[in-house]
Amino acid sequence: MPFLVILMIILVVGLISLFSASYAYSFYWNGGDSFFYIKKQIIFAILGVIIMLGVSTVDYHILHHVAFPLMGVSYILLAVALMLPSSTGVHRWIRLPGVQFQPSEIAKFALILLFAHLISINHKKMKTFTAGYLPFMLILGITCGLVFIEPHLSGTILLLGIGIFMMYVGGTRLLYLLLTMGAGGAAFFFMVFIKGYEQDRINVWFDPVKAYAENSNEAWQTIQSLFAIGSGGIMGQGLGNSRQKHLFLPEPHNDFIFSVICEELGFVGAVLIIVLFALLVWRGITIGMKSPDKFGSMLAIGLTIQVGIQAIMNMAVVTNTIPNTGISLPFFSYGGTSLVMLLAQMGVVLSVSRHAGLGGS
Repeated sequence: MPFLVILMIILVVGLISLFSASYAYSFYWNGGDSFFYIKKQIIFAILGVIIMLGVSTVDYHILHHVAFPLMGVSYILLAVALMLPSSTGVHRWIRLPGVQFQPSEIAKFALILLFAHLISINHKKMKTFTAGYLPFMLILGITCGLVFIEPHLSGTILLLGIGIFMMYVGGTRLLYLLLTMGAGGAAFFFMVFIKGYEQDRINVWFDPVKAYAENSNEAWQTIQSLFAIGSGGIMGQGLGNSRQKHLFLPEPHNDFIFSVICEELGFVGAVLIIVLFALLVWRGITIGMKSPDKFGSMLAIGLTIQVGIQAIMNMAVVTNTIPNTGISLPFFSYGGTSLVMLLAQMGVVLSVSRHAGLGGS
């Protein structure tokens, strides 16, 4: 099945799921307007598809010239976000009149683009420490560091996953990457269990029922998510029939939309959505493998693998497989600017496919 067809199926299913998950919440919190969120998301989806199709006609090789500048811009935006005042102590967003966005989303694309650029010009030296490991880890370390102190743990983990995967596919020695992951794991253990970083979320992850009984605010969302998933069973309660979305599950149209999907469509529906994501990633990697040049190959693989990693992380969060880190489900969770940016990136994948003579593969 062609990449574009799979993508459009996911987008349509995502919009239907968003309306089902959001209409009750929207009615309660937006003056009886059940269509508040879906109307805005459809507008952004249409805009995103138009941009995606436009980007797909542009030769992706011109992105070579913007790799370093875009990385620099993303660093500036991340720094600006850190300096902006926040009532919650979280500095993830930049808010402008009529629009808000996360600089980490731009940094994610910039990282993929810059890594693809560097791998393409250094592909014969990727086994060396000085060319195939050190510069990549320096860039990855700075990017992850800026996102980590927002604080944005899920964004940091996602960037690490994308970066290490691209380095591995690009030819970096596995030993270097294993040592890096070991050091990262040790640092995470130190921050969580010695310094107490995100300790409330870790406690909920270990024993959500106990945390819930102790009236932990962190536990409420996880418990309601598990209630939703458990009540879905094999075939689900039916589209639109979720009970947990009626003010039990906080903001069901955002990070925890997959739990509403599980409740309404059951195990079968959840598996079908997972299969759609798997097909999208597989087709994207196939496009990358058939690309005639290293830059196009790494772009297509990096951009599609980010979707796969983010989807896996989101599903792991809503099932309490990993701690609740606050990460959206691509093409499903509410968020206009992030949807437009993601569709634009899929346009780059389509550009690689087009210029490789693969059509809409």
